[in-house]
Amino acid sequence: MAQAYTTETGNGVSQTRPAGSRLRGLLDRWRGDRGIWRRGALLAVFAVLIALVMILHAQIPNRIGNLGSLVETFLPWSGVFVPLILVGAAVRRSATAMVAVLLPLVVWLNLFGGLLTGKSAATGGDLTVASHNVNAGNPDPAGTAREVAASGADVLALQELPAGQVGTYEKALAEAYPYHVVEGTVGLWSRYPLTGEAPVDIRLGWDRALRATVMVPGKPVEVYVAHLPSVRVKLNAGFTAGQRDASADALGEAIAGSRHERIVLLGDLNGTMNDRSLNAVTSQMRSTQGAAGDGMGFSWPAAFPMARIDQIMVRGVEPVSSWTLPRTDSDHLPVAARVTL
Repeated sequence: MAQAYTTETGNGVSQTRPAGSRLRGLLDRWRGDRGIWRRGALLAVFAVLIALVMILHAQIPNRIGNLGSLVETFLPWSGVFVPLILVGAAVRRSATAMVAVLLPLVVWLNLFGGLLTGKSAATGGDLTVASHNVNAGNPDPAGTAREVAASGADVLALQELPAGQVGTYEKALAEAYPYHVVEGTVGLWSRYPLTGEAPVDIRLGWDRALRATVMVPGKPVEVYVAHLPSVRVKLNAGFTAGQRDASADALGEAIAGSRHERIVLLGDLNGTMNDRSLNAVTSQMRSTQGAAGDGMGFSWPAAFPMARIDQIMVRGVEPVSSWTLPRTDSDHLPVAARVTL
């Protein structure tokens, strides 16, 4: 319902004016402001710089502290500068900044706008898979195992399994998953029989990746489980991701050498799909979140997710839906997807 406000004239007579007149008055003042195009130059320059970072992120070199990978990891968050610039433009009454902010807005929507909408199908899919970095310091491993199993996944991959707690996870998951394999700190649980179980060498010197064929009736699927090395941001070294990058190359080589028609990769890759250093893997596989996910699907850190470093990728199968599961006692959120074989 339209609203109005009243003012009292000098002769005591009240006049009713439409609320929209305030906005018109504000616009009139802006039109009469000769400095409206001169103010806010720094805001406008900042808006252009943010847009250029998004457009040219692949050109940012990795030679110095892996800066390019660091920017690409958190690239979706560049969009937070748009409302900040917009508020600054309004405060400064700067038409120049108002116009300039359209550039990063359009670029961000072009890059990430498709992730804002839900693409998951309510039904369909032959196989449900889930992956979770359970955290070596998890105070309730059995509870975490049961919570993830409650997702109804047919195939479940776990990473960061402490040697002393593997038995706890096996016991908690035994009823739901009669078949499983553990190699080092990663494991795979399945409702279907497994064959060809073997560790995958990702050049670490110990086992943090495996592969096995899940014998889905009539449609076998080769599943990889991987936990790539962690990365750190250090003032004296930048984005220390060298070991992770080498492991990603090794994992990519292993997948490229597979002769299986259907492949699913589950794991904590300590990197996002935007990170060029994971190209050995991402260039040959599809992200279920990108193809059929709900929203951004950020998975880490669990308390305030800022990046999706827990991935489900596929080759030779069709993603139907992809989502994050409720938080457990881990510092990562579990992720899940349904695929058509």
